[in-house]
Amino acid sequence: MSVLERARRGLRELPSNAEWAVSQVRRSARSEGAAGADSVQQEMKHAEEAAERAHEAEERAMQAAQEAKDLAEYALEVTQRGRARIKEVDRDTQREMERRIKQAQRDAEEMVKQERLAAAEDAEQERQEVYEEVEAETEPVQRDAEQAKERADDLVQEAHEARLEAKRLAEKAAEAAHLAAEQAQRHAQQFAQEAEQQARKAEQQARHAQAGVSRAEELRGASEEATVRLTAADTGHVETNGDLQEYTKSELMELASTIGIEGRTKMAKDELISAIRASRASRSDA
Repeated sequence: MSVLERARRGLRELPSNAEWAVSQVRRSARSEGAAGADSVQQEMKHAEEAAERAHEAEERAMQAAQEAKDLAEYALEVTQRGRARIKEVDRDTQREMERRIKQAQRDAEEMVKQERLAAAEDAEQERQEVYEEVEAETEPVQRDAEQAKERADDLVQEAHEARLEAKRLAEKAAEAAHLAAEQAQRHAQQFAQEAEQQARKAEQQARHAQAGVSRAEELRGASEEATVRLTAADTGHVETNGDLQEYTKSELMELASTIGIEGRTKMAKDELISAIRASRASRSDA
């Protein structure tokens, strides 16, 4: 129950209480009789005055209650206006805060964008500077490398040409050696055939006389000497004091074949030289 309601209830009950007090005073006066008439009148007067004061107090209380009601309503109105204002301020503050946050976000995004562009420009500039430095460092090295490659290519080409020339000369020398060997072999065979013919002729003459045999031996020796000279001329060797060490084994084999040394195919070079020298010595003694 509010204060205003309690005040109204008390004011409504106040007249009945005053009447009850007056009735009690009157009842007491009747019981006391005429002797106390003056005092009763006085009490009645006091009671009426008190009732009047109570009525005035009731009116003041009613007025105060009305003022309290008006003030309460005004306070409620003020409170409602305050709450409405608070809500409005909250809305305005929230909108302003959101606006400022969005603006701050836009500013931050713009700042980030500007910083990103600035960082990209700085990075590109630094990259360009580093690229120029690398180009300045690598250009002479690359130029030297290209020159070295060109020199290497030239040397490879020269080596290839030299190898081809060496191959050509080797083939030419091999061909010349082969032709010389074939020519020497033909000459040796030719002289061998001639020697055989002369030997057969000498053998025929030997059957008739010992003198014919000696003559055949001399012819055979002459054929041997001619073969040796021819072989030396063809192979580029010059026999001096019977120096057979300069002959190759194949040349010694041909010479041994011309002389008629048996078992020559199984002999080593030193054995062929010894056999040829022994054959010459035996012919010289004869």
